[in-house]
Amino acid sequence: MDRTTTTRATYLIMTMFFLQPLVIGGWLALIPLIKENLGLSKGQLSIALLGAPLALLPSLQVAGRLLPRYGPRRFCMVFFPVQSVTVLLVLVAWSGPSLFAALFCLGAGIAFLEVAINVYAGRLEKRERLTIMNRCHGFWALGLATGSAFLTLMIGTPWIGLLTLVIVSIVVGVFGARLMPQLGDDETTEAPPKRKINDLPRALFFIATFMFLVTLAEGAMADWAAVYLAERLGDANARAGVAVTIFSAFLAGGRFVGDILKVRLGPVLQAKVTTICAVIGLLLLVVPLPLWCAYLGFAMVGFGVSSAYPLGVSAIAALDDRYEASNIAIMATVAMGAFLVGPPLIGLVSEAYSLSIAFATLVPGLLIAVALTRWLRVESPK
Repeated sequence: MDRTTTTRATYLIMTMFFLQPLVIGGWLALIPLIKENLGLSKGQLSIALLGAPLALLPSLQVAGRLLPRYGPRRFCMVFFPVQSVTVLLVLVAWSGPSLFAALFCLGAGIAFLEVAINVYAGRLEKRERLTIMNRCHGFWALGLATGSAFLTLMIGTPWIGLLTLVIVSIVVGVFGARLMPQLGDDETTEAPPKRKINDLPRALFFIATFMFLVTLAEGAMADWAAVYLAERLGDANARAGVAVTIFSAFLAGGRFVGDILKVRLGPVLQAKVTTICAVIGLLLLVVPLPLWCAYLGFAMVGFGVSSAYPLGVSAIAALDDRYEASNIAIMATVAMGAFLVGPPLIGLVSEAYSLSIAFATLVPGLLIAVALTRWLRVESPK
């Protein structure tokens, strides 16, 4: 591609990353309110939250098999409307089981878009020798923060707020996908033969484990930060949503500077520094400290988990060209599974003990993740 086309492709894929989590951020900000309106306990909410991962995990594998045939641009044109509409189902839920069903539908829609935007960004990075993955995921975090902040402001009229995000996501998502340049002549190909577990690259297992452990903390914070702050403030409404906004804003900020850190520090050191930062942030939430320390904790965890997903995608995309979509789908299955399975597990632990103790259980996993960062050592584009 010429330079103008490459620049256009870069801006458009970053736009897709911003739009994809916009409605998800809106849903996350509504969790304390929906929990209260439906009269759910933490344990009941945890079971309902399992709906999304139970749909997402198998759907990611289906997406990985189908994407080579249809291409990431067509996936975006179809699944932006699907994901955006299904998120509205959470507002008509009347019980824990109905909320589970609504999130099951949402999880399926999320899966196809996750694979599409990550494959397109990975291909663009490799073929044009760019370093953009951190910024792409920075826009993802910014979209999450924007969605949660908007719903926090519109908490009195959640239908209007969420419907607004849905309309924006559909219109801009479909229009932007139509404008995305095709990346070479082989954007759509026949799906490669299935592989056995022994045929998978060894590095894939270690990178996926690293991403699982860090994304577990990311998902737990995304779903439970508002509930944690609501308990400390004694307020289940608007003010508690600021916890998600702070976390998501620093998640976005960490990713926007992530490409610079990757060039200067290298992916391994960058991952070590940020993951240790996440550990410190969790400890600020676990240890009984003044309320301002909790706000600092949300910020540090957000920054601390910011680099794991983009660094992992870049490392996995560099492993193989033929099985690129399949490898990214496996990685996304592991990472998004952690993102969505983590919150229910945290809820079950907090039901038995407390939310602070539940957050503390994430610390050992993050320390193991620090040791696994050496598998992220891939040659960066010049």
